[in-house]
Amino acid sequence: MDSIKEIGKITRFHRKKAGLTQQELARLAGIGKTAVFDLEKGKQSIQLDTLRKILQALNITIKIESPLMEEYMKKVPGETG
Repeated sequence: MDSIKEIGKITRFHRKKAGLTQQELARLAGIGKTAVFDLEKGKQSIQLDTLRKILQALNITIKIESPLMEEYMKKVPGETG
């Protein structure tokens, strides 16, 4: 994923497919409507926890990938924190 702008576009697409307004999504995510608007416009200052709530409300997951992830998963199996 290139940037927060791309995440914003993906979020908007999913929200519209779900038939939700920005206000309805905000209510589902437990955040203010401005945060949804800001994300969809690609504003760089969105907080990670706010982003997580929006994505969770839309059933979108983020996958972390790196050349070291396989090694990490072997070393720290099942660790979540």
